[in-house]
Amino acid sequence: MNFVVKIALLGGVLLAGAAHAQGMLDPDNPTCPRYPNWSSSKIMELTLVDRKGTKVLLAEGAVDQGLPDRLNKMLSENKDITEIWLRSPGGNARAGNEAGQVIRKFAKTIDGLLITRIPSGWTCFSACNFVFMGGRARIIDKGGHFMVHMFTMTGDRNAINYSIEMGTDSTVGLIGEVEQESALLATEDNDFLIRMGVSRKLLSEVMYKTSAVKSGAGDKETRRCLTEEEALRYNVANVTD
Repeated sequence: MNFVVKIALLGGVLLAGAAHAQGMLDPDNPTCPRYPNWSSSKIMELTLVDRKGTKVLLAEGAVDQGLPDRLNKMLSENKDITEIWLRSPGGNARAGNEAGQVIRKFAKTIDGLLITRIPSGWTCFSACNFVFMGGRARIIDKGGHFMVHMFTMTGDRNAINYSIEMGTDSTVGLIGEVEQESALLATEDNDFLIRMGVSRKLLSEVMYKTSAVKSGAGDKETRRCLTEEEALRYNVANVTD
């Protein structure tokens, strides 16, 4: 076997191995990929690209507090954007809601539909879900992942630990604030889904049945990736491509 053939075979093995690793499922969250492709950017980067004559906005990275304003500016200055492609590990829940509303506002003012899309291999998690649902037409490509968990403020372990050190009264007060804020976010999420035409059963049957924080070594399935059937049933995706 000559050297060129050996190199070609080795390259094929390495590519196959990489594809296998990318396609692996998470043993603790068996509906989701073990290694989600959701970008490591600390803030959501907005990049304009041309895809076969279509003006596409790539939205990649964490949903940060400044996203709604940046998104509003980008869409105001580029009214010919027809699709927004998303991959994100989530982030600020309220900013996700606001960004989704920005997209819906522009979708109503431009000619045609403003499509949100999760391309094959990409993952849209947590607060990104609400950005995605802002599109009037929503597409999850085969192999794309709409990944959800229950939205909660209790992930702020440092604040809770500090409060415990300060004493019982402080801890009780913090827990009360956390519960109040979580309830407010739940109400906002419910209102958002109604306005976006998404079934509220997504909250009761999926999102709020999947814990955002593992509390013990035996906990499983803190994330859920919707199947194609679920995405259509809850009207998360309303277009098949």
